[in-house]
Amino acid sequence: MTQKAAAAVLKMAPSTVSDLLHRIVTRVRAGHAVRGLVTLGADEISFCKGRKFATIVYDLDRARVVWVGAGKGRETIDRFFNEHLSEGQKKRIRWASCDMSRAYTEAIKHHCPNATLVIDHFHVTKALNEAVDEVRKEQWRELGTEQRKAIKGLRWLLGMHSANRSKKQTRFLNRLRNSNRRIHRAWVLKDEFARFWSYSYKASAENFLRRWMTSALRSRIPSLRTFVGTLREHFDNILAFIDRNLTNAVAEGLRRTGTDISKNHIGRTGTDILFAVFPWICRINIEGLNKSVPVSPNLSRFHRK
Repeated sequence: MTQKAAAAVLKMAPSTVSDLLHRIVTRVRAGHAVRGLVTLGADEISFCKGRKFATIVYDLDRARVVWVGAGKGRETIDRFFNEHLSEGQKKRIRWASCDMSRAYTEAIKHHCPNATLVIDHFHVTKALNEAVDEVRKEQWRELGTEQRKAIKGLRWLLGMHSANRSKKQTRFLNRLRNSNRRIHRAWVLKDEFARFWSYSYKASAENFLRRWMTSALRSRIPSLRTFVGTLREHFDNILAFIDRNLTNAVAEGLRRTGTDISKNHIGRTGTDILFAVFPWICRINIEGLNKSVPVSPNLSRFHRK
């Protein structure tokens, strides 16, 4: 329900409802601190049609948000570590997960010396899919009108996981070996890379990843070579996924929740209301609110498989 609708039910001005909401949340949050944080996750969400951003820090073990700050980047995440965690709390953090943004990776390494950083596999897979799609775009620009018919409709098919493809779709992709070997090669490498996430032994996973990187470099496909450079930069933190399967699924689910909140509550004007209504919409603890209940089960539909 929007603030305007709630105000109509209560027969109050929308500004009065907003002011009451702020006052209640501020009073409930007062005096609370982050406690027992061992496994940390960091991500960002956008709202106001992508014009504004918020950084979310959450407890992966408890599936709860512990802090939300306006903005993104190193300055924002540093504010959380400097203002809400003591030196002892930083040292007690053992695991951390985030995307490949340097702002997050460098901040976590700097503030949490005892934490093992795990790059979220969703962002690695996303980067690989974008590299494969770039191959499709290059071929589309180079081919003539008649030749383009052979690769029409490949955009979403190339990004599908092998477990989600039908036999007919797989046969269509295999026929690319004769009609467009470059796209076929990129697709085969993408499907092979997915095997990395199923390894249980770190040494075997490392050998597989190094062999895959060599094959990608030998393909002479520029976008895949760029992706290999990304793997090299974050190699140890990607490999750490084998030690513990950490994911930012909770934060990814909150992206849509944040979008819904921005549409229904802030009206593309202010941002304070976004942080004020998070505990009530998501049923999470926000910015040190340890008395809240776990994340609502309704968020499970947003989690990645």
